[in-house]
Amino acid sequence: MRRFLPLALLAASPMLAGGLLPEDLLKAPTTTWPTYSGDYSGRRFSSLNQINSSNVGSLALAWVFRAGSVPIKSTPLLAGGILYVTVPDNVWAVDARTGRRVWHYSYLSDGGDHIGNRGVGMYGDWLYFETPDAHLVCLNARDGTERWKVQLADVKLGYFATMAPLIVGNHVIVGVSGDVTDVPGFLDSRDPETGKLQWRWYTEPKPGEPGSETWPAHSDAITHGGGMTWMTGTYDPELKLLFWGIGNPNPVLAGAGRPGDNLYTCSIVALNPDTGKLVWHFQPSPHDVHDWDAVQTPIVFDADFKGAPRKLIAQASRNGFFFLLDRATGKNLVTAPFIETNWSTGIDSTGRPIRNPAKDATPDGALVSPGSDGATNWLSPSFNPQTGLFYVSARRLWSIFYLTADGKAEGWGGRDHNLWAESDVRAIDYQTGGIRWTHPIGRGQGTTGILTTAGGVLFTGDTSNHLLALDAATGTTLWHTNVGSGSESSPMTYQLDGRQYVLYGVHDMMFAFALPAAP
Repeated sequence: MRRFLPLALLAASPMLAGGLLPEDLLKAPTTTWPTYSGDYSGRRFSSLNQINSSNVGSLALAWVFRAGSVPIKSTPLLAGGILYVTVPDNVWAVDARTGRRVWHYSYLSDGGDHIGNRGVGMYGDWLYFETPDAHLVCLNARDGTERWKVQLADVKLGYFATMAPLIVGNHVIVGVSGDVTDVPGFLDSRDPETGKLQWRWYTEPKPGEPGSETWPAHSDAITHGGGMTWMTGTYDPELKLLFWGIGNPNPVLAGAGRPGDNLYTCSIVALNPDTGKLVWHFQPSPHDVHDWDAVQTPIVFDADFKGAPRKLIAQASRNGFFFLLDRATGKNLVTAPFIETNWSTGIDSTGRPIRNPAKDATPDGALVSPGSDGATNWLSPSFNPQTGLFYVSARRLWSIFYLTADGKAEGWGGRDHNLWAESDVRAIDYQTGGIRWTHPIGRGQGTTGILTTAGGVLFTGDTSNHLLALDAATGTTLWHTNVGSGSESSPMTYQLDGRQYVLYGVHDMMFAFALPAAP
């Protein structure tokens, strides 16, 4: 029997007034951070500039909040002066001025993978939170009490859930995670009042549906699946389109039993938020055999392209390529590598990299760049409209990919072994895919996302436990501090009572930095 342990540790607070309405999310946020990426665009760009390139060197610690022993991989949501912070099975409400805990909710999962949680979504005074055993829980934001819970998928089939829900109108958009063969991924739209299913879109088409011809038919001898929806997507209110990055096919490394492109895995898709109907798709990694999902944030922005204004969407994908698309149609405009790769022989007529079969996994091993952890991963990128640059935390990563004799080991069909990794922040010219500047962040794999601001600053972290502020135009270091552990989340910023804060999740703590208060 599943048990739930709500710990509504209420300390009466006047700041618990006021939630978020769907129309609030349509406004460009200024002092607040109302959704996972700050706004629907996924840019992780803030218009705040109190902290800027001339004074960021004076940043000082304002407060610290400790969640416990589990690493924070979420981005807190801010509403009404309260931050909502998550780790798997837990949600905290925290006073954004002081870091004081207001309430704590704890959920006891019935199994599932506790790899991480990305945060909450908010509708009115209600919070939405995914659990490791693939449930969606609705909480009262004022006191943390549980309103309802619904099952998204059966944890016994290998599903779990990690994403921060996205609120679009009266839709709570949620998805699932997992890496189990013969289990398809999907996106759900849930009613915000009841959790009832409004629509479900499967990432693997059913027989007879468009795209199903890119998969072999299931049989006793052939099983396949995948296409999990790990991360939070983006939205264009004008075009009324949801954009989502889709996970890899399974078996992960053994592709012989699933010939074809395997749509819509490793794809960027555009969906109608009211119906869940597919409008267009673009596939960065056709017939993936390296675990290069395409769940990295597809960033929405309007800018000039070849001298004319264009509605654009861009992704720095796990496979090492940067893609720029027309977001109304999905037409490819730019494809360019942002690290050194050796797995592609060129670009096809639709802008997709052409896979080199010689770099598929073999029993003796194939040396491939990037490795399965990817040229980037869950780490949030940023687009700064002032500089016109797309920023990504990149990894130069080499691995040897092995295929097992039976192609069935661990449901992957093989494994890979990382040989060497080095990370840096790369600023990409969106119009060409060219690298404008590179800032090294150390040996190993960087795990911190990126935030940029109107103050001309880029915030991130390095592989030596430093938090960093860089000049967004040049990549020059402006500020750093060692906090003793690496950050596995993405920084965010907000302003309260005229004071701007920059917030980082570091291991099991939240660090808030601000300029020194006036005497």
